[in-house]
Formats: sequence, structure tokens, C-alpha cells
Amino acid sequence: MSNPLLNISTESRSRVEQNLLARVLRALHLDGPLLIGILGVLLFSLLALYSAEGQQIRELLDQVVRMLLAFAALLFMAQINPVWLRRGAPFIYALGLLLLILVLATGEIGKGAQRWLDIGIRFQPSEIMKLGVPLLLCWLLHERALPPSPGVVAMVIILTFLPAGMIAVQPDLGTAILIVLSGAVVIFLAGLGWRYIVAATALAAAAMPALWMVMHDYQRKRVLTLLDPESDPLGAGYHIIQSKIAIGSGGVFGKGWLNGTQGQLEFLPERHTDFIFAVIGEEFGLFGALFLLAIYLFIVGRGLYIAANAPDTFSRLLAGTLSTTFFFYVFVNTAMVMGLIPVVGVPLPLVSAGGTSMVTLMACFGILMSIHTHRKLVAR
Repeated sequence: MSNPLLNISTESRSRVEQNLLARVLRALHLDGPLLIGILGVLLFSLLALYSAEGQQIRELLDQVVRMLLAFAALLFMAQINPVWLRRGAPFIYALGLLLLILVLATGEIGKGAQRWLDIGIRFQPSEIMKLGVPLLLCWLLHERALPPSPGVVAMVIILTFLPAGMIAVQPDLGTAILIVLSGAVVIFLAGLGWRYIVAATALAAAAMPALWMVMHDYQRKRVLTLLDPESDPLGAGYHIIQSKIAIGSGGVFGKGWLNGTQGQLEFLPERHTDFIFAVIGEEFGLFGALFLLAIYLFIVGRGLYIAANAPDTFSRLLAGTLSTTFFFYVFVNTAMVMGLIPVVGVPLPLVSAGGTSMVTLMACFGILMSIHTHRKLVAR
């Protein structure tokens, strides 16, 4: 027979451990469910990158270091009261603009693009604007009547397209599109009337010919390749053809970890960055891809829950925008890899190799946690 005293002791110990963990999370201003979702994606990332990088331990350790730096950014941002974020929003935006100007003037060129600054650490200032634009727009709308007036909408458009245009000429069309989407999400969550949404959609459609004229040749070729990738199977269509082969060959259950052919035999380009979702589809199959997407949706859902329970307009708009924009990051990458939209060079969030993007995203998650854990302290 079991000893009741031993059972009581075990249950008591379990409660003590749970209470201790809860106190630690509260002390660090971390949200447990959101943290679990993030750690789940990061673990999946290590498995996928180890395969995509050719089973190189050194590359995997480099990614672990990036993850630790990103987690440090999350911890730092989680400690900052949203009131201070609101007050600092104009300065963060101004700093981002200044750095973008420096990129256009003196930035390093790599792979035909001028996107990087090297100040001892090589980074992309455009990543700062993924946070700077939502912060400034939420600050702008915080104490204004909602839904916003036409004049405020015009200000939002200018403040969004100014950095987006500077990023587009680097050229980095993918990041520019994501920044425009973040601005659109802020104004939509602020209650923009449907007549403005319809008008903006019509205006965007009318501007397509002008956009086509200013696009680079390689960008036009990506759009045409989307319609008919087999027209240039060894050139512009090569990436998407190999990606579709990888995903399709994975089937329902996948070929097994480290057993992919398109990735392991290096037929798939950029398999550790933009096209890592194709590696996941090939090795883990439909179930593995859906499992990862389910974790992503859990993270987005938790972020929207935090937004719904935020105490003021700034926090609600910011949490909602960061969560929804994260969803767009996932959608754009996965749709690109599956050939549903043109290739725009957007990494898979928290999974693709790279440091700057991961640090930015983790800082955004730190802000979400700060909004949730500081909600009783935020000035209304």
C-alpha cells in the first residue's frame, strides 16, 4: 500500500516548486505561457538548423549564442514599464531614421544590397524600425480620439512610408513591406473606418503600375517567376522549384530528421535562412510543419490575449500590433517558400539563422511580457 504521508509530501513539494517558479517569473516580469511557446519554437529551430547547416556543431553553437543574446534582449525589455516605452517612442524612431540615413551614406554592401552598418557589431538598422514604427504610431494615437481623423491617418501614412521607402531603396523590399504592414495594423486596430480601408486598397491597386516601373529587374523577375517558375528553372525559378520539391517530397510524415535530400545534398538554396521551412517540410512532413505553425498560432493568440487585457490605448495597440505583425512574418515566409507569393527575402521568425532579426523579435516579446506583467502599474 502507498504511504499517505509520502503522497502528501510529494504533492506539497510539487506545490512549493510551482509557487517558486511562479514567483521567479513574476520577479523577472515574464509571462509563462508566452515563454513556453517561444522556447518551443527555439528548440524546433535548433533541430532544423543542425540539419540545414550540414550538421555543423560550430554553426549550431553560433546560433545558440545568438539565442542567448536575444533572450537577454527579451529580459531587458520585459523589465521596462510600458509608460517609459511610450515616452521613449519618438527617440527610438528618430534613432532608427538616423541609422537608416547612415546606411544609405556609408553602409556596407553585400549581395548587391546596402543594408548593414559595422560599429564593431555588424547589424541591419532596418530591424530597429520594425519596433520603432509601431512604437511611434501607438504613441501618436495614445491620447487622441479614436477612430483617428483623416489628418491623423495622413500623419500615420507619412511616418510609416518614410522609413519604409529608405529601406526599399537599399534594396530590402521584404522588410519594407513588413514595416508598411505594421503601420497598417496599428491604424486598423485604432478603428479605421471601412471607407478608408476600401479607398486605400483601391489606391494601392492603382499604384501597382508605378510600383512596377520603380522595381529592380530582379524584383520584377521574382513576380514573373511566381506565375511560371519553370520558365527559368536554372535561374530565377530555381529557388522556388527546389523548395516545392522539398516540401512535396516530405509527404505527411517526412523523410526523417537529417534524412532530407534537397537540403542535405544542397539542392535547396538559402536552406538555413529564408528557405528553412522547406527543410522542415521535407524532413518532418506535413505533421511537423503543422506542429510548428500551431506553436506560432499559440504565440500570436497569447499576444492578442495580452492586448485584450492591456490597461491603456498605447499598450493595447502596441501589443495587438506586435502580435499581428508577427503573424504576418510567419505568413509571408511560409507563403513565399510554398510559391504562393513572390520571394521577398523574409526569414522564418525565430527559426532561420541570423542574429539581428531574432534580437528584434525577442525584444518585441519582452515588450508583450512587460505590458502583461506591468498592467496594474501602468498609468491610465
